[in-house]
Amino acid sequence: MTTIKNVQPLSAEKLFDLLKTQFGPYIDSKLDTNLSIEYAHVYDVINVSFPEIIEGTVFTLIVNDNEVELTDNGEDTEYNTDLLEQHLHEFLNEQLS
Repeated sequence: MTTIKNVQPLSAEKLFDLLKTQFGPYIDSKLDTNLSIEYAHVYDVINVSFPEIIEGTVFTLIVNDNEVELTDNGEDTEYNTDLLEQHLHEFLNEQLS
């Protein structure tokens, strides 16, 4: 689990909207891909999945006024999710600071 300070307070709803509209193009430009990304949002929890690569939820974000907790749920899979996590972390840092 990684904690990112929510310097510029961003609600879960607003972060969910940013992820849906801006994270796909962001990571596609970084990796030179066209990844399919799915998002689910319930209250202060946002789940991110990459259905073409890994089955199930890969990352879970828990949002509050002070921070966003990023959990990698794909650590036990046969795929290395470190690069995806790195780019998601960078994207969140840009949006929250």
